[in-house]
Amino acid sequence: MSEQQPPQFERGTDGPKVIVVGVDGSDSSLRAASYAGGLARRQRALLAVVYVQPVMAAGAALGVPVADATEEIAEGLIQEIRTAAERVKDIFDVRWEFHTFRGDPYNGLVTAADELKADAVVVGASEQAGHRIVGSVAIRLVKAGRWPVTVVP
Repeated sequence: MSEQQPPQFERGTDGPKVIVVGVDGSDSSLRAASYAGGLARRQRALLAVVYVQPVMAAGAALGVPVADATEEIAEGLIQEIRTAAERVKDIFDVRWEFHTFRGDPYNGLVTAADELKADAVVVGASEQAGHRIVGSVAIRLVKAGRWPVTVVP
């Protein structure tokens, strides 16, 4: 009699089971959340809504209550998502969770996607002009090549 090994995790073999979407309150991130919500509904996947709380050591050193401000943003995002989910609850059935991670947006989303065993990552297109030169979070996620990445304009 041989012991059976637990099945190994396989990404995206039958379509996504966990879709991570990064939100920061910008219009493009909220469009990304809507898009990811529709994808999660059609695929019957879990929608993991992720807000990465920035760590601003310089602001904290100057006495700025950075943690309080980012907690308020997170609470506001949760409320916005709950309100949107309540509006469509009789039309669409989407399983979703809200997660916060600390750090810069790229590393926070990578950590989230790894910890949540994401099959896909959805982000909004950067609205900052400087990202055309330095590279946006979306471009860095695509270059990482670890998940399918959808960028919503």
